[in-house]
Amino acid sequence: MRTTTWHIAQLNVATAVAPLDSPELADFVAALDGVNALAEASPGFVWRLKSDGGNATNIRASDDPNFLVNMSVWESLEALSAFVYRSVHAEVMGRRRDWFHKPGQAYQVLWWVPAGQPPALEEALNRLDHLRRHGSTAHAFTFKDRYPTLIAPVNQAMRTGWP
Repeated sequence: MRTTTWHIAQLNVATAVAPLDSPELADFVAALDGVNALAEASPGFVWRLKSDGGNATNIRASDDPNFLVNMSVWESLEALSAFVYRSVHAEVMGRRRDWFHKPGQAYQVLWWVPAGQPPALEEALNRLDHLRRHGSTAHAFTFKDRYPTLIAPVNQAMRTGWP
């Protein structure tokens, strides 16, 4: 019996208060490479969305040039949570109100992906939209409303031959 290993994917989005090359965003831009390097060196890190420039700030997911996306994959919820809430990342993001407009709706989404299969940005944005329309479900959820991995249902499906 083959067992599928699952990783946790996350997407967060934000709309900057000004262009990235503006004085208002200078501290954010200055911290970006360090935070990205910290993520990549963190236990449990698997993958992150980035352009050839090394970050995702120039990846366009909207007509709004100030709309930014960040997407990554981690081995576990615990590893992702440790990076988000118990590393320098938390200190930097403590200033998010200085750099980004206050979101009027969900801006972060989590979901399980098969190990070795990084999600596409379009899928991630669809998961965020699903969360916004339906609330937390096994398809798209938050740190507050965590759903377990899909290992048990997948293994059960393999045992029963269910597609």
